[in-house]
Amino acid sequence: MKAPRIAGTRLGRRDPTVPPWLFVVPALVVYAFVVLYPSIAGVVYAFTDWSGIGSFSFVGLDNFHTLLHDDRALASVGNTLLLTVAIVVVQNAIGLLLALGVNTNIRSKALLRVVFFAPAVVSPVMVAFLWKYVYNPENGAGLNGILGAVGLGGLRQDWLGNPSLTLWSVAGMVVWQYAGYSMVIFLAGLQGVPAELHEAARIDGAGAWQRFRYVTWPLLAPALTINLMLSTIGGLKLFDQVYAATDGGPGTSSETLSTVLYKEAFVYGKFGYSTAVALVLALFVAAVSLIQLRYLRAREVTA
Repeated sequence: MKAPRIAGTRLGRRDPTVPPWLFVVPALVVYAFVVLYPSIAGVVYAFTDWSGIGSFSFVGLDNFHTLLHDDRALASVGNTLLLTVAIVVVQNAIGLLLALGVNTNIRSKALLRVVFFAPAVVSPVMVAFLWKYVYNPENGAGLNGILGAVGLGGLRQDWLGNPSLTLWSVAGMVVWQYAGYSMVIFLAGLQGVPAELHEAARIDGAGAWQRFRYVTWPLLAPALTINLMLSTIGGLKLFDQVYAATDGGPGTSSETLSTVLYKEAFVYGKFGYSTAVALVLALFVAAVSLIQLRYLRAREVTA
């Protein structure tokens, strides 16, 4: 028996849950124009001497050769790695401690969650200007003023003007902004730990540290993976806070790969060279992320 027809179409001929191509094509066109075309064009420009205006010529691997012998770019690689390691370690450590603190039965836990997470929704540029005010050595209400008020005046520093402290000062403002973000992810992981496991461990005589080490920590592996991935990628491509707070200075003490490629493009007009730096940065971030993801996923299985 033939299936009945509805509006000229055999009933059950097309899965109603699958959207027709007519709706998909516009999104694909926008994606191709906004993402694919700029990405492919960037790869092409990395092998040219384009100045951002007018014609260009292909120069082969000259831009990458220049990058390998550019002292400022090489110094920025070291700064980027140091900044990333500091952010990943400190941000996730503080985020985990905050998550453990607000995952209790204290009455103010809902308010504390909002307070700790609030900086994550603030613009990074605004955070940079806020911390420039806090770090200002002449500001009596800033960090130096607080240190003096509590009798620690000997620790006062020019936090953004001292080349040996600038990078760590930037790391501090980034950690302050995103530690609450890590807290939320860890908190979701903590709330997914069955209470029965803690109760069984408590009955077996396990203390608070033992319950965390052998029950909570292994089950936090997925949340740890997400947090480490996000903080690593964010640290490697960090730009806003560095550029707004220090502009890569003093000298090149806080220069990162992102600030180098920005200056090469929009200050010196070397768009070809800057896209080469951007390509190297993108490949480096992708490689580090894939290696890290593979290791962390393997750890989740064995945890």
